[in-house]
Amino acid sequence: MRTPLALTVGEPAGIGPDIALAAWVRRADFDLPPFYLLADPAFLARRAHALGLDVSIAVVTPAQARRAFPTALPVVDLGLVITAQPGSPDASSAPAAIAAIDRAVEAARAGDASAVVTNPIAKSVLYQAGFGEPGHTEYLASLVARATGRTVMPAMMIWSPELAVVPVTIHVPLASVPKRITGDLIIATGRIVARDLARRFGIARPRLVVAGLNPHAGEHGAIGTEERDIIAPAVAALAAEGIAVRGPLPADTLFHAQMRATYDAVLCMYHDQALIPVKTLAFNHAVNVTLGLPFVRTSPDHGTAFDLAGSGRADPSSLVAALKLATRLANEQPAIAAAE
Repeated sequence: MRTPLALTVGEPAGIGPDIALAAWVRRADFDLPPFYLLADPAFLARRAHALGLDVSIAVVTPAQARRAFPTALPVVDLGLVITAQPGSPDASSAPAAIAAIDRAVEAARAGDASAVVTNPIAKSVLYQAGFGEPGHTEYLASLVARATGRTVMPAMMIWSPELAVVPVTIHVPLASVPKRITGDLIIATGRIVARDLARRFGIARPRLVVAGLNPHAGEHGAIGTEERDIIAPAVAALAAEGIAVRGPLPADTLFHAQMRATYDAVLCMYHDQALIPVKTLAFNHAVNVTLGLPFVRTSPDHGTAFDLAGSGRADPSSLVAALKLATRLANEQPAIAAAE
């Protein structure tokens, strides 16, 4: 029997605790896989009470979580006191968010979790506490490198049944994007996406398309030369490796229904080029998936929503989708481990 999922508390002042509690309350309606939450049990009890939710909390070890899940929310105690109020991060926020991520990764590596699911973090809060990585994706890669001595390159994919997108550059200013895009980066990203779509998503020969950077994919150099000089050669190199890939193609015609039927994922050149279309099509159920890691990691595709925290109005749909997708992808994990 597979081990449960490890779910992090995320930013305690945000909606992560709310949607975790709401998802567990409706676990039968959602047909949720078993998970345990890495948090402060007393903090969760207070938040549940404030939300008017009838939640029994069981303080467990990962090995006890599956048995507890049907009748109580399994919580693995972080050993930290969380005092943040809804919408108001405090000094307990960053340590709790970071500790939960660390413990979840340790659990996945030790076989005490079948996958890691992370609730949203507030990057500004973490930066003020000295957090040194741009975001979740990069921090997870640093944890793997620290534990194994092996550098891994992660790729962020936002997945939904309607559309899957991968930004080649992620959390960088738009003005810096042209300088960050290199042929090597596009090739490395394309390899990771093709590999993990095959191994984890079960797509025998993934079909990729690559978006251009400039309007009309540069118009053969008339509106920018990145497509001609950088992107097209990288696409050709990926194709020469046997990957089914096309591009660069104009981004403004990549996302309508007929076009989406011709590919499995789009490599986009920058954050908003990727996330605007997928959030338009699937805002409530898109899932953030980190590719390139030795374990499965998913996350809701939304932020901390401080304005909704503690209100009872936060929608758990994206977390539910993240939990279900993590379980689906984790079923492929033994094959991945054997292949690597």
